[in-house]
Amino acid sequence: MTLSKVTAADLRSMKARGIKIASLTTYDYPMTRLLDEADVPFLLVGDSLGMVVLGYPDAISVAMEEMEHHVRAAARAKPRALLGADLPYHTYQTPQEAVRNARRLVAAGAEVVKAEGGRTIMGQVEAILREGIPFIAHLGMLPQNVRAEGGYKIKGKNEEEREALLADALALDNAGASAIVLELVTPPVAEEISRRIKAPTIGIGSGPHCDGQILVTPDLIGKFPWFTPKFVKPKVSTAAQVRTAVEEWKREIQQQQ
Repeated sequence: MTLSKVTAADLRSMKARGIKIASLTTYDYPMTRLLDEADVPFLLVGDSLGMVVLGYPDAISVAMEEMEHHVRAAARAKPRALLGADLPYHTYQTPQEAVRNARRLVAAGAEVVKAEGGRTIMGQVEAILREGIPFIAHLGMLPQNVRAEGGYKIKGKNEEEREALLADALALDNAGASAIVLELVTPPVAEEISRRIKAPTIGIGSGPHCDGQILVTPDLIGKFPWFTPKFVKPKVSTAAQVRTAVEEWKREIQQQQ
């Protein structure tokens, strides 16, 4: 079990030492405590909470106030893990806006912030880092672009996409990103990026050769049975166990005299 507090700088150190980074999403106090007790070194309050907690159709609907609410809940667990948070859709369109909202997430308890994009948001990335706020990038399939792209699509399937992803990753690495999430990137391209940069890559649906992996926790534990990504194999069926427990309890009270 990790005894010392994990920092953003530790993520690069873990890659240098060849330690794979296990990462999961969290959205509340009890799950943060449980995942921290399982010694997961990086926990992310992701805007995926829009779908798996709030019932929205996608992450685009998540508001800044909702992110702050869930970050505060997770932070109350005081995890040893590094606690990150997503900047939600349209909250970092300019460097000034990015810094303002990154500060809000930090004030709520986040220790590192994450945003989607590469060279197109370098001004925002650099502004956040100048404020002394650690930053994690997100490349490949960008959930905040899902409506514009008409769904979740694999990236890096042609040379143009490969070159763009690599250029984005190198730019973010040089800027000082603590890590780069690679979502739905073809495994050969994810492996190449991982080899070419110093920052750790944290994959989700991008093959086994990234420097770490992240999953949406309800997907991992079968808590959101109505949709499971193809690349996820749930380790337990929490939803089925909850249904069974509730049905058993209901029968017990109905049988009471």
